[in-house]
Amino acid sequence: MNLGIKGKTALITASSKGIGKAIAEGFAAEGCKVAVCARSKEELLELTNDLKKRYGIDAVWCICDINKPKEIESTVDAVHKELGSIDILVNNCGGPPAGYFTEFSDRQWQNAIDQVLMSAVRFIRLVLPDMISNEWGRIINITSITVKQPVDNLVLSNSLRTGVTGLAKTLSTEYAKYNVTVNNIAPGYTLTNRLYDLAVARAKKEKHSHEEILTAMAKDTPGNRLGAPEEIASAVLFLASKKASYINGITLNIDGGLNKSLFG
Repeated sequence: MNLGIKGKTALITASSKGIGKAIAEGFAAEGCKVAVCARSKEELLELTNDLKKRYGIDAVWCICDINKPKEIESTVDAVHKELGSIDILVNNCGGPPAGYFTEFSDRQWQNAIDQVLMSAVRFIRLVLPDMISNEWGRIINITSITVKQPVDNLVLSNSLRTGVTGLAKTLSTEYAKYNVTVNNIAPGYTLTNRLYDLAVARAKKEKHSHEEILTAMAKDTPGNRLGAPEEIASAVLFLASKKASYINGITLNIDGGLNKSLFG
């Protein structure tokens, strides 16, 4: 299928590994110009060199701690300088720490707010002028199944990724007149470093091995398996495409049927 986005510029945040990396590779395969950012220079450099070699596209990398507003601004400025206007933004981030409500201080809540919610706010604020001017844009936020079905021991993620969902729904109506769509992808149990870390933490509390925890997570899914980052990336690519121009304001579960609700 021709997605109609060849030559578009896509910025993917927190994209040195896992879901973000798979999304960057997917856009490169479609012939997009790709910008990636994270805190690890070595991984970003390796990724962009690989994308250029395999797909012959323009790719740039930026060091960016998405908790820091000035680094977000520097990243968007660098992408503008190297690749021009930004057509597609994918807001991805690692999850905040696991834990229960009484375990977190105000500072930890504020760090999680900056990481999950405010990073999306800040990136969107900076890319919207391009999209409005071009009368075309795609904003896609990677959230979590926790926005539909909260997970025990993940109070920070349950709270703040839901905030991103509310933000996206609001913006989807506000900017539709400029042909800008805003959607969310809510992954279920996907085999990433984040899921592995959660399994290790849960294993310690429950006195099981992390392998047993991962197996239990897979069994919670009707297909009896964990998702792959590439499966999340495929959904992102479609929502970013011209084929998806009438899809706006949704949260799409990519969870293998984990969420049992009739209403999403």
